[in-house]
Amino acid sequence: MGNKAVEILPFDVNILIKQLNAALSEEWLAYYQYWIGARLMEGPMRSEIEPELLLHANQELNHAVLVVDRIIQLGGAPVINPKDWFSHARCGYDAPNDPYVGVILEQNLNGERCAIQRYREIADFTNGKDHTTHQMAVTILNEELEHEQDIEDWIRDLERMKEDFKKLRM
Repeated sequence: MGNKAVEILPFDVNILIKQLNAALSEEWLAYYQYWIGARLMEGPMRSEIEPELLLHANQELNHAVLVVDRIIQLGGAPVINPKDWFSHARCGYDAPNDPYVGVILEQNLNGERCAIQRYREIADFTNGKDHTTHQMAVTILNEELEHEQDIEDWIRDLERMKEDFKKLRM
């Protein structure tokens, strides 16, 4: 994006760059949370869920690419030091200290819900003012909503399996 294009945006671009750097930091944390959780996960449905979590991880990485490209287009500097991700991110990182599939899914669900809020805020901030960033935010938001639905479905399936197993044991 050229200097004139940035100048005519009807808001302080630095505010948007700050939001995008927070989103970038959160995407890296989400990528790692998905990736390591998929590798360590234990329990029922692991073989079905693991490849999907790895797919989610790759999608989070793709979100990071979109966000960093937009930061640069706006003339900003992306967060370059992983140590800084935690100070920029609102969405936390939950280490998979308990590798049970249900715990991993709940951790990822919390991350997705936070990401949904982040991209809703960016979409609202840029709506009608910065079409490029708005479209990017809406695209990512839709994928985060799909991730949330996937995880909720797996958690529901896992709960049904537990209930069915209890019935069999009676």
